[in-house]
Amino acid sequence: MASQRRNKGERLYLRYLILGAWALFCLAPVLWFLSIGFRPRTEIITRQPIYLPSFSLDAWHMIWSDWPMGHYLRNSLLAIAGSVVIDLVLAVPAAFSLARYRYKGREDIGFYILSTRMMAPAIVAIPIFFLFKTMGLLNTVWALMLIYAAINLSVVTWIIRSYMLDIPKELEDAARTDGASDLRILWEIIIPAILPGIITAGVIAAIFAINEFLFTLLIASTKDAYTLSVALANFTGGSDGVIYNAIALVAFLAFVPVFLVVAAIQKHLSRGLTMGAVKG
Repeated sequence: MASQRRNKGERLYLRYLILGAWALFCLAPVLWFLSIGFRPRTEIITRQPIYLPSFSLDAWHMIWSDWPMGHYLRNSLLAIAGSVVIDLVLAVPAAFSLARYRYKGREDIGFYILSTRMMAPAIVAIPIFFLFKTMGLLNTVWALMLIYAAINLSVVTWIIRSYMLDIPKELEDAARTDGASDLRILWEIIIPAILPGIITAGVIAAIFAINEFLFTLLIASTKDAYTLSVALANFTGGSDGVIYNAIALVAFLAFVPVFLVVAAIQKHLSRGLTMGAVKG
């Protein structure tokens, strides 16, 4: 028994050692980026490698004093959170209709919704620009919310629909027998049952919105509506050249919220990514 416990402890120790080494390997680029953000610019652009770099807060002071990074971060959070809310509010009833109701052209409508995500963004960039200009929404966070929501709505709808197909219809039939309406069934039965899928769809929509650059640059052309992605682009030009330490620090700040959200809901996310995966 003692030898079995010792062997089990050794295997467990070896497992943790391998997982720790793998985690360190995965986090190495992030830690390297963070180290660049807290190094002097002269040490970054030097030709000779510096193995023991010095510590500097120049980039930190630059992004918070010379650049209103707090304002850019607020714009990013508002635009992303608003777009996710819009997507979920519209996608849940749309997915319920596609998953439960039977009507002519249902499959064609579902495929059309998904096919809009396959369209190249550059095709509709100019019409969208003039549309928002006519509506007076250029250089506003509201425009970013709408465009992010429009881009990701098809994916969110299709993902949530696949989860609804996994819910047994007998639950709905029993609720209808008791006199429940479709709206009550959706709110009290379907949504709690597919909550992991809704969380997954929301996180995926948020990640897609964070990575969106073309429409962000097109719509947010002034500092009032700049997001972190556009602010990053402004560190790569001008009379000062490429400001590597500021780029690394802002990129790290943009990465941290996504990492924390994914780490906090990883159980729901992993279940949501597999739940309904085989449904069409």
